[in-house]
Amino acid sequence: MRRVVASIALLLVSTSTLPTLVGCGKGGSGSSTTTTSSDGKPGPPEVKDSSANLLFTWIDDKGEFRVEQSVASIPAAARGFVRVVDPEKGAPPESVYLVDLGAALPNGTYPVRTAPRDEFEKVAVERRQKSGNVLAAAPAASAAPAASGSAEVLVDRPDVIIYGAEWCGPCHQAEAYMKKRGIPYVEKDIEKDSSAQREMRAKLTKAGMRGGSIPVLDVKGKMLLGFDPVSVDRALQM
Repeated sequence: MRRVVASIALLLVSTSTLPTLVGCGKGGSGSSTTTTSSDGKPGPPEVKDSSANLLFTWIDDKGEFRVEQSVASIPAAARGFVRVVDPEKGAPPESVYLVDLGAALPNGTYPVRTAPRDEFEKVAVERRQKSGNVLAAAPAASAAPAASGSAEVLVDRPDVIIYGAEWCGPCHQAEAYMKKRGIPYVEKDIEKDSSAQREMRAKLTKAGMRGGSIPVLDVKGKMLLGFDPVSVDRALQM
């Protein structure tokens, strides 16, 4: 009889703890950012205040892309709509990862969602047009061929190195200008190539420049922030 009572008591204790364990597991997976998709491919990066080795892109009032490497560097007013990328993993084709840095989830991470690339670029184009930014006058720039690197003028020592990203309209405008002028150049995607990102940062630091926007151009050793044909021509003549 004692054995039967003991067995029943053990069974009741076991079943009473089961819902708590399952609930804890569900809560954990639902509140954390997914890092691997169901097909085994890399998913959205996990973003926290302490996140490192990520690139955050926000859009200023003039429609310019500003790139930061930490959450703290992003202005409070711009934190609700930020693109995030892990240079080592990238993002799905024609998609971007958008993070809302306005409010952290209970587990300390920020909500990240996958969105069409056009959703992010549209905001930049609208702000450029509203501010009269000349660089936004060529909408076809954002629709430049994705395989722009295949059309580069490749040489051992190019006159120009363009550090940018495939979604950046002004970056494509810079490439188009070099092609039109026949200026030898190489394009380096700082989101797809972490070594290009480090190379760009090292050059900016050496030049005493903070950076913050793309494209960044290395014109015969002179660092330029953003694309300005006049500044490029002037640097080439030095």
